[in-house]
Amino acid sequence: MVKQKTIKTEISLTGVGLHTGKEVKMTFKPAPVNNGFTFVRIDLEGQPIIEADANYVVNTQRGTNLEKLGVKIQTPEHVLAALIGCDLDNVIIELNASELPIMDGSSKYFVEALEKAGIEEQNAKRNVYVVKEVISFTDEATGSEILVMPSDHYSVTAMVDFGTKILGTQNATMKNIADFKTEISESRTFSFLHELESLLENGLIKGGDLNNAIVYVDKEISASTMESLKVAFGKDEITVKPNGILDNLTLHYPNEAARHKLLDVVGDLALIGTKIQGKVIANKPGHFVNTQFAKKMAKIIKIEQRNYVPVYDLHQEPLMDIHKIMAVLPHRPPFLLIDRIIEMSESHVVGMKNVTMNENFFVGHFPEAPVMPGVLIVEAMAQTGGILVLSTVPDPENYLTYFMKIDNVKFKQKVLPGDTLIFKCDLITPIRRGICHMQANAYANGKLVAEAELMAQIAKKQ
Repeated sequence: MVKQKTIKTEISLTGVGLHTGKEVKMTFKPAPVNNGFTFVRIDLEGQPIIEADANYVVNTQRGTNLEKLGVKIQTPEHVLAALIGCDLDNVIIELNASELPIMDGSSKYFVEALEKAGIEEQNAKRNVYVVKEVISFTDEATGSEILVMPSDHYSVTAMVDFGTKILGTQNATMKNIADFKTEISESRTFSFLHELESLLENGLIKGGDLNNAIVYVDKEISASTMESLKVAFGKDEITVKPNGILDNLTLHYPNEAARHKLLDVVGDLALIGTKIQGKVIANKPGHFVNTQFAKKMAKIIKIEQRNYVPVYDLHQEPLMDIHKIMAVLPHRPPFLLIDRIIEMSESHVVGMKNVTMNENFFVGHFPEAPVMPGVLIVEAMAQTGGILVLSTVPDPENYLTYFMKIDNVKFKQKVLPGDTLIFKCDLITPIRRGICHMQANAYANGKLVAEAELMAQIAKKQ
């Protein structure tokens, strides 16, 4: 079981936003399990939170831009790439402005900061989506395409064709996420001169200088453009190197542009919100096609998770039969609503109940059309979770379990006499001070019939 990871301590960086030119302080902070990557705008009232979610992408004209309830996060892709590259799952990113710092145009400084903060495992299983068939997205307007195919690990290949003499076809591959730091993280953002002229004319690159963007000269520089560049970058003199880039920068790799496009793919696909086990191939990637693919993947994963039904061998010897259950739980018939515990670990438990027409609640609950009451399904899930939390004390017979909160309850299917119910409860946070916070699902006939987020506390009998 691969566990989730966060950072050990908080760490801050200061820089300027490439497009706004505003100085911004960014702080990475440890986050609880299942938090994912979340941005917090501490400069705004209420310190609103924006999740790194592809559904919040509002435009991709000059980088990836997120917006939730009017609150914006600009150009998060290089930071998200660093978080993925460091194999992290849960991190809070506090900002005092909308745009993240550009630094040198790569992920290098973010990776260094995260490693300095330290990385630690958390007590929860990492959720990984295993790709079983080819999934693709194509932008018909540009011919850009991204696909993912089955593989035994996560890898990314980027193939780019810029259609210019100075920068033609390039490829880059990250065979394993462990290669991100050494092979990809230092690759800096880049622009063509014709794009730069337009950005400068419209005042859209206030934080740029020759230290955080490679500029490929794809056309002859006029005297007026040269003067504009000198003013914009605060330089007395600017020249073009023999390899066709403006001076003051030396390429880290001949294919640095393709590597940076790969870096952007890694960052944008972090917006899926789930780790991917598969081989990603991106042909002419860009933020639009990247984020559209991320949205498609997130939707597919959500549908599959909703429809996923775990399979258990009900013929095997149970972990706990009814006698062992009654030795732990204080409940007794007719209110003992589970018959077996099938499996249990530190973070999950699976229980079972056979529903028969002899249940006492069918006497009054639609006797002509018997349906198991939803509240009793929730109670049965809670009793299953109670087994898990009571397993943490040496004398469970001396404790009682009380509900503290029930959230996000949904009933999907009717439960009828003859059904076999399977209850699966997974911890959302580790059990502390006898408090159990869990996601509970109930299944029958190969379908999810109910789900709820439950919180309960055990207390010693008086």
